[in-house]
Order: sequence, then C-alpha cells, then structure tokens
Amino acid sequence: MTMHLVRGMTTINTKKRKSKGITQKDRQAQADHDKWLRKMGVHPDQLKAKGKTKPINKIPDYRSDRKSLPTSDKIDGHCPQKQSQEYTGERKLLGVAVMHKSNLVPIFADNKEEAKEIARMRRN
Repeated sequence: MTMHLVRGMTTINTKKRKSKGITQKDRQAQADHDKWLRKMGVHPDQLKAKGKTKPINKIPDYRSDRKSLPTSDKIDGHCPQKQSQEYTGERKLLGVAVMHKSNLVPIFADNKEEAKEIARMRRN
C-alpha cells in the first residue's frame, strides 16, 4: 500500500527559520552565572590568568630509583582449603523438608518427630 502526498506538499522541509536571538531573560541568566563563576574562582578569564594549574590528585612516582624501601610484587600467604562436607552414611537421610519458603532442612531416620513438627509448622 502506497501513500501519496497531497498536491503542493513535499517530504523535504526547505523553509528556513529566522533565529529569535537571545532574550533579556537569557542575558540576565548568563550574567548571573558568570557572576557565580567569578565568585567560585573558576570563570574562564580567571583560569587563563592563573595559567596551567597542577592536578589535585597527583599520581605517585613508582620509578625504581626512589630513596625508600624496596617493594615487591609477590603476594605472601595462603589459606588452607576449607574441608568440604561429605555425607558419610552414619545417619540415614530420609529426605529434605521445606520449613519456610526456601529454607530446606534435612530429615534423618533417627529423628522422625522433626518431620512431623515441620509439617505442623507449615500448616499453622
């Protein structure tokens, strides 16, 4: 389906718009902003007069010919690996119960009353 243009209309807008210029309100706002910049000491004219300033956060000099204690890239220390838990089979695991939302609790054969308590808890 094609759409046609109405006679005398084009898709290209060639009309040039006249710029309205800066209003009195804009001039006042710019003057207020310049005044504030001067008060803070960061107006472009003030920065040019100061010249190039040194950066506030200076990067330390890490050259090897400095007069301080030598440093190293080696990292000392090693923690032993945590002993992993394994099911040894000493207690017979009947299953896993859900206590509250996603709180899973193991149920062992030697304590079947715990399973009944959890079931009551979920219902009450």
